[in-house]
Amino acid sequence: MSLANASDPYVQDGPYAWFRLAISILLSTLGGAGMWAVVIVLPAVQTDFGIDRAGASLPYTATMFGFAAGNYLLGRVVDRYGIVIPVIGSALSLGAGFVLAAFAPDVWSFSLAQGLLIGLGTAATFGPLIADISHWFLKRRGFAVACAACGNYLAGVLWPSLIQWSLATSDWRQTYILIGVICLVAMVPLALLLRRPPPDTSLSTGAATARFGRQDTGLPPAVLQALLVVAGLACCVAMSMPQVHIVAYCVDLGYGVAPGADMIALMTGAGVISRLASGYIADKIGGVMTLLIGSVLQCAALFLFIPFNGLASLYLVSLIFGLSQGGIVPSYAVIVREYLPAREAGQRVGLVIMATILGMALGGWLSGWIYDLTGSYQAAFLNGIAWNFLNMAVMIFIFMRGKMRPTGAAA
Repeated sequence: MSLANASDPYVQDGPYAWFRLAISILLSTLGGAGMWAVVIVLPAVQTDFGIDRAGASLPYTATMFGFAAGNYLLGRVVDRYGIVIPVIGSALSLGAGFVLAAFAPDVWSFSLAQGLLIGLGTAATFGPLIADISHWFLKRRGFAVACAACGNYLAGVLWPSLIQWSLATSDWRQTYILIGVICLVAMVPLALLLRRPPPDTSLSTGAATARFGRQDTGLPPAVLQALLVVAGLACCVAMSMPQVHIVAYCVDLGYGVAPGADMIALMTGAGVISRLASGYIADKIGGVMTLLIGSVLQCAALFLFIPFNGLASLYLVSLIFGLSQGGIVPSYAVIVREYLPAREAGQRVGLVIMATILGMALGGWLSGWIYDLTGSYQAAFLNGIAWNFLNMAVMIFIFMRGKMRPTGAAA
């Protein structure tokens, strides 16, 4: 960092950067309501609309597609206009989406509100926020990105409890209106605290740049981006197997629904620890190696699910899985900042995040399809492992190609 800016509290890694990170985590936690609300109210929605379980799952699928597309589209907006407009738009979209969904007369209009408004609104509080915060950190970029990404997991801890409390005293429609009002009232003022534009990274010179400068694989940016998309899709096809099907797997084994739900909570809680630890590690050894370590550990955890199917064993393996996979997705944002231009961070991070979300959607369906064919989840776990190997191969290739640019390149 240049001496002229050494005392400026608004430069990278400065006090304002940490304040901005705290606001980003709050926004991500609030906006994450869109990912969890539809899951919690699913049984009530099914009863209200008089539909089967497949039909009741349609709104979640629509939400995931809106969430996936929004990460890329709103990432482009962040690159051009900054983060404030997308986050205010997110607050408006979530507010309108939850209220309109509350008045939906059928599952189709409910799904439309979930996909176009709630899913898109939630997207602004994940990939775009992660891309924005990456501009404000240099030495602690990996840790900061991981913290911002934890908001999505924290939403999974806080919102289900609030929704369950509301459902105990009212119906799902009133609960949705309450969520919409909370998002609108809380998120707009928080967004206005992020009005300061990102620091000029061209001022980062000398030793800091030599250590944290943008790296080069010798590949065209479009090729590297495509490789990251493939890697993101592959790792999340593998990741989705336990996360989507662990409850059904426990039911098949005769343990019931409750242990499976506990295992999901265990995976999510361990995922927070994994994200923070991976962020710290990424600042030491870089995003590619951090992601590769996480991918190898995730693959090992998937192998453990096959022979160990006792109840205690599944709890332990679920913990191992959560500790291994939580840091994988945020590492893509670190890699984008290490290898690709900073001015394109929003759209490039958003594109990879979109690939990971589509990977989760594909993997969840693919595992169910394999189960229907074979009558067992064993082949589904092996399918996840195969996709995991593809992710590892891409990361190894990028790592072997990588080399530091000459000193003086902008971060």
